[in-house]
Amino acid sequence: MTTPRVVLFDLDDTLFAHRAAVAAGILLHLDRVGGAFAAGDRTAATVLWDALEEEHYHSYLAGALTFAGQRRTRARNFAASFDIALTDTEADEWFDEYFQSYRASWRLHDDALPCFDELAEMIPGVRFGLITNGDPVFQGEKIRRVGLADRFEHVVASGALGFAKPDARIFEHACALFGVLVEETVYVGDRLRTDAMGAAAAGLTGVWLDRAGASAVNVADTDNAARLGVLRIDTLASLPGLFAALPGA
Repeated sequence: MTTPRVVLFDLDDTLFAHRAAVAAGILLHLDRVGGAFAAGDRTAATVLWDALEEEHYHSYLAGALTFAGQRRTRARNFAASFDIALTDTEADEWFDEYFQSYRASWRLHDDALPCFDELAEMIPGVRFGLITNGDPVFQGEKIRRVGLADRFEHVVASGALGFAKPDARIFEHACALFGVLVEETVYVGDRLRTDAMGAAAAGLTGVWLDRAGASAVNVADTDNAARLGVLRIDTLASLPGLFAALPGA
C-alpha cells in the first residue's frame, strides 16, 4: 500500500451514528404515539425496527421499492406486529412522525472529525470524499446537519447513479471524479462485504471499520477479505496509524 491521495468514507455508522439515532428515534416516537406502541417490549421494538430497515432499505437499493415505498412498508410491517393495520396514508404519516424523532437524534461518532484532522496533518494534500448507498437528498441533509459538508470534495450517492456498493462501478466513478487511480485511493466503511470487500475488489485499499467488534461475519467472508487485502480497524482513531509508516506520510 502506498500513501493515498484520496480517502473515501462511507456515511452511516462509519462517520454518522445512524444505528444509535434509529434506536433513540423509534423509542421516542413510540412514547409520543402512546397506546399499544408505548406499552410493548422496548428492546423487541428496537430490534424489529432495525431489522425492518435492513430488509426494506436494501429492497430500495435493489430497485424493488421506491425510497418512499420502503419507508411506508417499514411502518406498516412494524404496526402489524402490534396488530394495527395502517393505510398507505397512515403509514406515511406514521413514518414522517418517526423521522422527526430520528432526525432529532442525529450526531457524528466522536472519532469522526479528529480522524479527518489527523489525516490532513499526516498526509499533506490528501483529499476526502464520500460514497453512500442511498437517496442523494436524504443523505445530503444528514451530511449538512452534522457539519460534514465542508469536509468532502465529492459526495457520491447510489440513488443518483442507479447502482450501489458493492458494485465496482460506484468506486470507479468516485475515483474518476477525483482524477486518481483506484490504487491511489482508500475506502473506509463499517460493512465488510458492501464497503471494504467491495472497494478492495474494485482495486482500492478497503478498510473495514468494525466498531467494538460488533460485526458478525462468517469464515468465508473473513478468508475473502484477507485474500483481497482488506485492512481492519475498530475505531477511526486507528485509521491514520495505517499510513504513518508509509513513504510520503
